[in-house]
Amino acid sequence: QVQLVESGGGLVQAGGSLRLSCAASGSDFSTTIFSIDIMAWYRQAPGKQRELVAQITDGGRTNYADSVKGRFTISGDSAKNTVYLQMNSLKPEDTAVYICNVPRMTTRRGVEFDNWGQGTQVTVSA
Repeated sequence: QVQLVESGGGLVQAGGSLRLSCAASGSDFSTTIFSIDIMAWYRQAPGKQRELVAQITDGGRTNYADSVKGRFTISGDSAKNTVYLQMNSLKPEDTAVYICNVPRMTTRRGVEFDNWGQGTQVTVSA
């Protein structure tokens, strides 16, 4: 099966930085990844809807939520099927579970839709 493995979450003070990683991989030959069109980071805080934080296409085009523009940077390494989220100038309101998402990818067995990671907790103290 295709899996998304996230890492890099933790507890930081306001103004600090974290770098999240999400690596996509297939568990066997049939799920060998051929291409990923878009990778994205979502987050969900207590009492709030899940929201899109940032996304990046395989061509390098990026998009950010207004709340994180100028502070977060999304980047990718296509050779590693990995996406990163560099988070600077963190604020307490950034506290959330951050979840990696691949809306569409092509594997050896076909097109896979809407794969999600388990999430990694980011907590920012005041």
